[in-house]
Amino acid sequence: MAKHDPDLSLLFHALSDPTRRSILTRLAEGPARVTELADPTGLRLPTVMRHLSVLEEAGLIATAKDGRVRTCALVPEALTPVRTWLDDQRAIWEARLDRLEDYVTKLMKERSQ
Repeated sequence: MAKHDPDLSLLFHALSDPTRRSILTRLAEGPARVTELADPTGLRLPTVMRHLSVLEEAGLIATAKDGRVRTCALVPEALTPVRTWLDDQRAIWEARLDRLEDYVTKLMKERSQ
């Protein structure tokens, strides 16, 4: 059984919401003020702030405050554990499918003889 990584759980939780994913997509273009991030969502500012706090807690974004303006920026390297986990899962499933393919090929050869 795979080890339980609490950071990975935080990341997947943060990525599980479509609003948070759309915020990350916007931040991939560059830093943005909170009000810029809130406008396209149609959500009230406190709700957007909660989404941002989830993203920040997971380490996916960093925020900075300058006077009354809070700016958010993407932290792309925070996605490394997700990518690593997904790559490991892909390797496991590709190996399983390769074994299944070998088994089916063997059965077909046996039946044709």
